[in-house]
Amino acid sequence: MAAYGRLCTLFYDADKPRAPDAEVEWYAERLPNGAGPLLEAMAGSGRLLVPLVERGLNIHGVDSSEAMLANCTARLIGAGPSAPLFRQDICALNLPFRYAAAFIAAGSFQLIVEPVAAMRALERLRAHLVDPGILIVDCFVPAEGLHPPGAPIVEARTVSLADGTKIAVRSETFVDAEGRRIDTNSRYERREGAKILAREDETLALTWYGEGELADLVAQAGYRDVTIGTSPLPSADGERRYALRARA
Repeated sequence: MAAYGRLCTLFYDADKPRAPDAEVEWYAERLPNGAGPLLEAMAGSGRLLVPLVERGLNIHGVDSSEAMLANCTARLIGAGPSAPLFRQDICALNLPFRYAAAFIAAGSFQLIVEPVAAMRALERLRAHLVDPGILIVDCFVPAEGLHPPGAPIVEARTVSLADGTKIAVRSETFVDAEGRRIDTNSRYERREGAKILAREDETLALTWYGEGELADLVAQAGYRDVTIGTSPLPSADGERRYALRARA
C-alpha cells in the first residue's frame, strides 16, 4: 500500500507535531523572503510550513498524500494564516506559479528512491524557479547505512490522540546497505482500549546520498553554485545530516 495514509498521518502528527524553533529559524534566515512566493516540496502535514507561514513567509506547499494535505489544511485553519496547497507528485510537478526558492526538509527527498525519478524531481523544481532561484535540500545518511544491522529491525510504538484513542504501529525494516535502500513495512492500528477501530498497512522505501554524490546529482539537474553545509536538524545517534544549497 502507499505511504502516508490516514492513520500514518495521525501517528506522524502526534509524534512530530511541529518543527523545532531552531529548524524554523534556520529556514527563515536562508529563504529569500520578499523576493516572491516560496515552495515547500513534499510539505506533508505542515510540520514546518505552518510555523514558517506564521512568521509571515509567503509559502506554497505541495505533497502527493491526500491525508497529509488535509491535516495541513486543518493546521493552517487553526493557526489563522493561509497558504496555497497542491496535491502533486514532484516528479511530474506542474504548478501555475513560479518561485524564488524551493526547499525539501527533513530528508523527504530521500523517499524518491529511483535515481531517474530523483533527477526528474530536481528538474521539475528547477523549471518552477525564478531569480534568485534557490534550492535547499536537507538530507541524512542513516545510521543503518553506516552500520548495517545483521537482521531486520522490528519496532513497536504507540502515540495517544486528543480524543483518548491510541495509534500503535509495528514496523519491520530491511536494510540493503550496498544498494543504499531501506524498506519498512508497517501496520498501524487505532485502538480504544482493547478494541481496534481501524487498521492500515504501509510500505515505505528510503535511499541516501553522500554529500558529494547529492551535489553531483543536483549539478547534473542544471543547478549551479552548489554548496554543502550544516543541517537545520541535529543528527540522531549514528546518522550524519547535512544540507545542500544551490541556484537554478
